[in-house]
Amino acid sequence: MSLISIRNVSKTYYTGGVATKALQDISLEIEEGEFVSIMGQSGSGKSTLLHILGFLDAHTEGEYLLEGKLSTEYSNEEVARVRNEKFGFVFQFFNLLPRLSVIENIKVPLMYSKVPDSEWDMRARDAIEAVGLLNRMHHPATALSGGEKQRVAIARALVLNPKVIFADEPTGNLDSASGKVVMDILADLNEKRGHTVLLITHETNTARYARRIIRVHDGRLASDEVVTNTNKVDILK
Repeated sequence: MSLISIRNVSKTYYTGGVATKALQDISLEIEEGEFVSIMGQSGSGKSTLLHILGFLDAHTEGEYLLEGKLSTEYSNEEVARVRNEKFGFVFQFFNLLPRLSVIENIKVPLMYSKVPDSEWDMRARDAIEAVGLLNRMHHPATALSGGEKQRVAIARALVLNPKVIFADEPTGNLDSASGKVVMDILADLNEKRGHTVLLITHETNTARYARRIIRVHDGRLASDEVVTNTNKVDILK
């Protein structure tokens, strides 16, 4: 059984009575432990696909199964619990709380979990260590560089040990050196800790950190490829 399976999924938005199809008839499966990049130009539908897979938005047609259970069978409470406990999110603009310190930002997801208060410091510290920022643990978010802020965002996504880390253009606001550090961390979390990573990007070099690259064009699945090494891509679809 695949971790994620979508079948003929489409998404239509209605604005002023006008229908716009953001996704059209997409089918794919993602296994636990994969590192998958989803690529496409602006407006291609790649972020819409991530939002659907991350339970941040609902599809209008087709089926989405998470661990064999249809997304439509999850109650609102279950959806919230999945987003909090099984999914971790990293976005382009960090979304840190500026008045809080690094460790306080990382503890935010714990406030909405069933993890006992007595474990919060240990979990937050472990997440900070995973992104190499123990020396910045008590600094306010406003004192960090862009690359450091993104590493804190990764630690926050990691603190509840999610099955899936969704990263939406995580290097989009970073210079190349900081971007490499962020991507090395995500690759490490996949290879050494076994987290499934779904990455949205328009950058080829960033996408090639993954072992599989899915391309979306005009809301449709254009290709699905396995990266076998740094120079070769095998086309699946």
